[in-house]
Amino acid sequence: MQQFNPLPFTLKRHQQYTLLAATAVSSSCGLAIELLLGTLTSYLVGNQALSYGVAVGGFLAAMGIGSYLSRFIVPTTANPHTEQMSLLSTFIKIELWIAPLSALLPLALFALFVVNGPVWIGLTLVTLILGTLAGLEVPVLTRLLEQQTGVRDALSGVLALDYLGALAGSLLLPVILLPTIGLFPSAAVVGIFPAAMVVILSYNFPSLRQWKRWGIALCLGLCTFAPFTVAVSNRLENNLYRAPIISRIQTQYQRIVLTRQAKDLRLYLDGDLQFSSLDEYRYHEALVHPAISANNNREQVLLMGAGDGLALREVLKWKEVKRVVLIDLDPAIVKLAQQHPFLANANVNAFQDPRVEVKHADAFVTVPSLTDTFDVIVADFPDPDRDIIAKLYAQGFYQRLLPRLALDGIFVTQASSPFFAPKAFACIVTTLDSVGLSVHPYTVDVPSFGPWGFVLAARTPIQPETLNLQVPTKFLTPALLQHLFDLPKDIVLGNVKVNRLGDPVLVRYQTDAHWKTYY
Repeated sequence: MQQFNPLPFTLKRHQQYTLLAATAVSSSCGLAIELLLGTLTSYLVGNQALSYGVAVGGFLAAMGIGSYLSRFIVPTTANPHTEQMSLLSTFIKIELWIAPLSALLPLALFALFVVNGPVWIGLTLVTLILGTLAGLEVPVLTRLLEQQTGVRDALSGVLALDYLGALAGSLLLPVILLPTIGLFPSAAVVGIFPAAMVVILSYNFPSLRQWKRWGIALCLGLCTFAPFTVAVSNRLENNLYRAPIISRIQTQYQRIVLTRQAKDLRLYLDGDLQFSSLDEYRYHEALVHPAISANNNREQVLLMGAGDGLALREVLKWKEVKRVVLIDLDPAIVKLAQQHPFLANANVNAFQDPRVEVKHADAFVTVPSLTDTFDVIVADFPDPDRDIIAKLYAQGFYQRLLPRLALDGIFVTQASSPFFAPKAFACIVTTLDSVGLSVHPYTVDVPSFGPWGFVLAARTPIQPETLNLQVPTKFLTPALLQHLFDLPKDIVLGNVKVNRLGDPVLVRYQTDAHWKTYY
């Protein structure tokens, strides 16, 4: 006699839609966490490509492990009803694990970095845990739906919502969450979504009602925990700096931290020191005045980067300058330079000068679209330790910049440290030379940074002995100005590749082992 197998509960239409919505939410949260982990690790260790490679690649690999393990967690049974109940309760338990771990593990990874722990091992473990759990979700949901609609329709529906959810997650984090509430509150908010799905599922499936209180408790707990992460992360972050933090801002582009100890005001972007008020005048005088003094025509000046206003302060000392166009990607850094009393005092309220015109844009995209030419162009970009920054030191960018440089114009760029990153310094010199400019590298000692390099470039050779300093300075003298270009014997140029958009070798040169020896 043939054994009777009870049929599973027929899924109502709203139940099917709920499961498909759960697919989209799961995918969206998974991708958001991948991006968040990549952003966090990039901020901590600086190697953007490797950070995202481990975070995203590791997460996807772990999802594969989770997909494989799903067959053993809920094996196929002869009783479809029992299997369906088991799949539903398993999915609920997965969501209840993902929700708190999404909020807690990024914070734990940050704490590991603060105590000088193995960040890469920590990142690998975090991606393994969260990725494996995320990999369980889609197979479980697919098996639930295929009992109702068949394998083909179940797969097409689940995969369609999975991809749409991934798109939503890829935009949710960088466009909305990060610039609005910051890194760690974003992790808590991402964790709220799986907890909320538990509540929604418990309302739509009578057999899951016992899980409703767990879902509600987690939602409320994570809502409470989200603002609490700010205090915790700030407390941890304070240990990374030697001085008290007086301002911290997370934008969609970077983490901005301002510290102050006595008279020493310091600005950090993504953990990298940008200046110390005790010696920044050495850097900014050396960046600006050789270039302006090299051109008798100095009415039109273009500043790229330099959102802190310190290079702008030096440019404005020259009375012949009639117009300065400053292009900086992040409005937050310019706003801080304008409004924070300590920083505004350091730049002598430079942004209030009527000669200044500010554009918030990507210099790589915006500069070629400008219609004016400039007598002096100053590039004060961050160190090229990431691909997105290295493009601003690439041959392709310099070629795009040339039409904006007047025929007798002067270009100058900061060029990293010729001692700590000698190949990076040489690479910038070689790259500028490759676009047909006459290059003049020089160095200055800045106590906060050590020996620091700059490159002056023009269409025709510059005669250092003709340079004349006509503005008040704290560091440069007329005699020193003319001898800046006498390079020390241990600075060797050449033997490097040109930095290209398609081959950003400068990132590799910038991460020279010399840094680790001294820092």
